[in-house]
Amino acid sequence: MIVVVKLGTSSLVDENGGIRDDLLHARARELVAALRRGHRPVLVSSGAVACGLSRLGITPRPGAVEDLQVASAVGQGVLYPRWSGAFADHEVTTAQILLTSQDLDRRDSYLNARATLERLLELGVIPVVNENDTTATDELTFGDNDVLAAQVAILLGAGALYLLTDRDGIFGGDSADPRRIDEVPADTPVDQIDLADMGASASGRGGIASKIASARMATAAGVTCVIASGRDDGVLDDLLAGTPRGTRFSPGARREGAFKLWLRHAKPAMGRVTIDAGAARALADRGTSLLPVGVTGAEGDFGPGDAVEIWVEGAGAPLGKGIVDLSADDLRRVAGMKSPAVAERLPGCEEVVHRDRLVLLDGGQ
Repeated sequence: MIVVVKLGTSSLVDENGGIRDDLLHARARELVAALRRGHRPVLVSSGAVACGLSRLGITPRPGAVEDLQVASAVGQGVLYPRWSGAFADHEVTTAQILLTSQDLDRRDSYLNARATLERLLELGVIPVVNENDTTATDELTFGDNDVLAAQVAILLGAGALYLLTDRDGIFGGDSADPRRIDEVPADTPVDQIDLADMGASASGRGGIASKIASARMATAAGVTCVIASGRDDGVLDDLLAGTPRGTRFSPGARREGAFKLWLRHAKPAMGRVTIDAGAARALADRGTSLLPVGVTGAEGDFGPGDAVEIWVEGAGAPLGKGIVDLSADDLRRVAGMKSPAVAERLPGCEEVVHRDRLVLLDGGQ
């Protein structure tokens, strides 16, 4: 089974920006044990920015993108050698994999990343994955490593995703007396989870909301997810043995093909197409393609091959997401027209989004 393990900054790095070597070596030993039991582990490690800021003497955490990128560049040189050395102690080879969201939003590079990771796993190598903050154009590309870990789990069709943090799961109820939520049933809407307010770590970018959203993303693709403490002894041994730890998110029953998983979770939307109620029924109930006649508007500056969200007029959430065959300008020219009129204005145009390049989203189901 492929297992993706994400270790958070607040667990791995102390308040002064130093790596907790005992914890790092403990998690490395558990990942090696998993490898030798026949699992194929992938590690997503946070902590590069925090390590870099410490080395550079920058406090508090800056907001400027260039400062964070510099810190990431310095911190990666500190963090990865520690992991590589820890695994080398057990005669296990690692590979450093740095990804940006742009690496996954194009289908060809998405498939290439998957092929590379799969080949490394076949060879018994443990990939150590991090976001390539140094070349990111925004402070938030994946958003944080929780989202990156979920994307990697989906990319590889992992059996489990373990998000290891400084708390043993998620907690609900009164913040003065919180109780751990042991199990979140499949397909539970995020807004139905009664969370206690327990504050957030100052050292990392992700918080509990990010972890829940990432868990929801992974479970929607059929991946079991657990949020547990990265500081507890034997946490990975227990999880892989089936011993309950933290909060378990059960996977959804729906499984999609690789293309639609990529479209749903990795391809960013570049605009919005608004449709009428009749078109919405045709998409949701009959599984048709989206035609110009059902379109009432287009927002954004997208082109053919871009992904767009599809909204029903007046709805509070998108119905779907698809890859368009038209630019935004051309779509505005033919919105609401029947096929014969569309053919006169844009010869060769038949559909806005083909049904094979469209996924329905939770908000529209």
